[in-house]
Amino acid sequence: MSILLSAIPVLVMIASLADIITRGEHEVKNLNRTFWIIIVILLPLVGSLLWWAVGREYRRSEPVVGFGDPHRTEAIERRLADRAASTTEAELARLDAEIAQAEYEARIRRLEDELRRRRGEPTPS
Repeated sequence: MSILLSAIPVLVMIASLADIITRGEHEVKNLNRTFWIIIVILLPLVGSLLWWAVGREYRRSEPVVGFGDPHRTEAIERRLADRAASTTEAELARLDAEIAQAEYEARIRRLEDELRRRRGEPTPS
């Protein structure tokens, strides 16, 4: 019986470590994944309980619906809209970075032209 009781914290620690490692970084709360692993290894039972209580992001599960149920198509459309929104946000961020780079290059060209003008060198056309 004592072997079983001493194996429980080890099994809980292994389950917690497996859950931490398989979770995405966006599904980990309060600390980053590396710190959670260290906490669970150093304090097996307490660290594991902390992980399950405050470290893990629990998703709200969507209800299971039948094939022809209208709620099924609503859920699919909602997921596609979320994915499209994140894709749009990424595209906007990329465009902002491209605009910033173009403005930076234009500023460098203006400064180079001004420097040539002050030195009396001909400006390239």
